[in-house]
Amino acid sequence: MSDSDRPDHLDAKHDRDREQRIAAIKRWVAYIQSEPPEVWGPQQNAVVDGQLSAAQHVATSAAHQQHVADVAAEIRAAREDDAAGESTSPDDS
Repeated sequence: MSDSDRPDHLDAKHDRDREQRIAAIKRWVAYIQSEPPEVWGPQQNAVVDGQLSAAQHVATSAAHQQHVADVAAEIRAAREDDAAGESTSPDDS
């Protein structure tokens, strides 16, 4: 194998990895569309909590940890805003 083959091999591997990630995302979307949030919500929370926990056990800077906490707070606020918007109907005005 020559050095010129290596980039092609890595490109092919990256393409396969990307296709697998996209397929997994599509499966997740199909799943959350077919199940109520009460079913998939705790599962998603467990994944996110696991990611955050793993990140906390890695040598990350305080600034990065604060950024992650800020993003999580923004996501929670957006969810709360969405939930508040869904609870009001046009007839309520």
